[in-house]
Amino acid sequence: MAQAKTLQFAWFVGHLTLILSVVRYFFSWIRMSTYGRMAQFSYRLGFIAAAATYGIVVFKMFRSRQKAGARMPNGPIGLLADENLQYLVLALVWLFSPQYFVAMVPYAIYSVFHIATYTRSNLVPTIQPPTVVGPPAGNANAKPQYAPNPVADALGAFVKQHHETSMYAVSAMEMLIWLRIFFAAIFFQRRSWFILALYSAFLRTRYAQSVHVQNTFSQLEARIDSLVGSQGTPPAARQVWDGLKRGIRQFHDATDVTRHMAGSAPPKKTS
Repeated sequence: MAQAKTLQFAWFVGHLTLILSVVRYFFSWIRMSTYGRMAQFSYRLGFIAAAATYGIVVFKMFRSRQKAGARMPNGPIGLLADENLQYLVLALVWLFSPQYFVAMVPYAIYSVFHIATYTRSNLVPTIQPPTVVGPPAGNANAKPQYAPNPVADALGAFVKQHHETSMYAVSAMEMLIWLRIFFAAIFFQRRSWFILALYSAFLRTRYAQSVHVQNTFSQLEARIDSLVGSQGTPPAARQVWDGLKRGIRQFHDATDVTRHMAGSAPPKKTS
């Protein structure tokens, strides 16, 4: 069918390949055989698929801007602020880095919703064309009405019901990934310090753009404040936590990219 020849279908296949790769690697992870030949193939294939899907989105964005003769706002900084480009670069980093299973999870969560949305909007109408039930009574010139499709309706309900929760899950996983890399860097695992620096920059950008990431950080801070502020907590622990918070805020202020973007902040992402 003509739909299979489009970039959008290739994008869908990429997300489907990513999900299947994550599932296959998950079984290897459970059996603690993540460095077997099939496990390594699944891991690398997953990030190849992730790079392909986000590469398609970035390519289409550049092509549409080129056709319209529009430039990227704020130049190179505006380009780096694009969320799809960030995930593309990060997928390539994971592809050529030591294996971190947790790094696959955010991509997998996004892919589940992309697959559900594409299936609802494109595949279901192709496989089961909508049935016309006729125009509204007494108005023959009105647009025809279609019978509801239970599969499309179920997919739409799934996306609507779980989208917000999944975005917070992604935010929490991205913070967990940073901790995983941090502990790897402490033990001087291969390339861990380079990955930590790069991922810290990514997470800082995510914080500037995503309301979900900001709320997740705020919730974590409140929980730790509650634990540290409880009776019986050694004063040294409170001092360490206060010093860590000051350091994080100083890092936030020092890396505020809006200072270099003529005072215009990047749009906050709610999805």
